[in-house]
Amino acid sequence: MITTDFVKGSPNWIDLGAPDVAAAAGFYGAVFGWEFEPFAPQTDTGTDTVQYGALKQNGKSVGAIGQLTEEGARSAWTIYFNTPDADATVQDVRKAGGTVRVEPGDAGDMGRMAHFTDPQGAQFAVWQPGKDQGLDAVDEPGTLSWTELYTTDAAASKAFYGSVFGWRTEDMELPGGSGTYSLITPAGLPNERMQGGVMELPSEYLALNGGSPYWHPVFATADCDASVAKVTANGGTVQMGPEDAEGVGRLAVCVDPHGADFVLLTPVEPPAAG
Repeated sequence: MITTDFVKGSPNWIDLGAPDVAAAAGFYGAVFGWEFEPFAPQTDTGTDTVQYGALKQNGKSVGAIGQLTEEGARSAWTIYFNTPDADATVQDVRKAGGTVRVEPGDAGDMGRMAHFTDPQGAQFAVWQPGKDQGLDAVDEPGTLSWTELYTTDAAASKAFYGSVFGWRTEDMELPGGSGTYSLITPAGLPNERMQGGVMELPSEYLALNGGSPYWHPVFATADCDASVAKVTANGGTVQMGPEDAEGVGRLAVCVDPHGADFVLLTPVEPPAAG
């Protein structure tokens, strides 16, 4: 499970790069009930436009939306992993064969961040907490509950992230012999702190990102089918589901109106004690 007791390599922030911040905020507000709190607008050619803002649920930060500015980039969620030292992580990423997309930089006194691409092509980021530790709420309906990497080479991906963050992985066979799923746990923590998974897929199954690997967030929901109905009613689409995954819950892979993908999951109820 993901918690707010962040350790090295655990997900501690997410944000969405969108071509239209207001429209994206409206979509996710309709689906999850999130409130969008913009930071100070920046004036561009005489027009005030919101460049970045926080997503809140019951007053707690669950992520953010920012203006997509990178030329040729698709709208997508970025997952940030906790680091005690963003500059040291830069060196670890380069040593392991990854590239630095955005060099470390301070967000005032709130923290320090950097953006990367792993050797297979998946993009991710790190957040070194300052005054802001990151997400205020996780692992409850309407919040981040899991992270998932679709990659063309699971073994290479596990080696890379293991080198950078020290992650421990455990392989499990998927039902029906449909492949292997690798579960991610931060270094030194028990299985109860599993935070995500790695799934190997051929490039033709990664068309959403032009055949390149990518990370996406999994958001918990109390009712997967009802949430899917809100997705489609507000201009989103469904790639898969809703369907039941044994031992996991009911899930659906969705795409927002700008092309950013995410997963909805109603987790299976744990067995009653006694």
